[in-house]
Amino acid sequence: MKMSTRGQYALEIAVDLALHLMPDRLESLNDIAKRRNLSEKYLERIMKLLKEAGLVKSVRGAYGGYCLTKEPGEISVLEVLCAAEGQLAPVSCLVENTECGMECEICSTKSTWGEMWEQILDTAAEVTVADIAEIVKKKETC
Repeated sequence: MKMSTRGQYALEIAVDLALHLMPDRLESLNDIAKRRNLSEKYLERIMKLLKEAGLVKSVRGAYGGYCLTKEPGEISVLEVLCAAEGQLAPVSCLVENTECGMECEICSTKSTWGEMWEQILDTAAEVTVADIAEIVKKKETC
């Protein structure tokens, strides 16, 4: 199982916005891209996904930019990853009927994949953007 860069960068964006959270302050995409050393064009596409999911809002204009729509502690890693990645399951038969050539009743690995996937989902739902931001802050003060 490998997360795409889209999911990784979406989480980077959310954490960056949390780290620079200030009342009435918006962060420009250019600033985020520079701080994270990422492509502004690619971040723009990811930001659109986060906006469509209701996790960030944008304001246009000279003093425009982006901010989180909720407190970082109210946004789970799972929400961010689902917004960026869509379907996240390691094998497609966990989320949809597929024709892999094997009947589900005799598939020896589906239940194992399902159990592992449930643990990943549970953890991603429990960990928040604020949790990750706190870890980053602690590392920066060392």
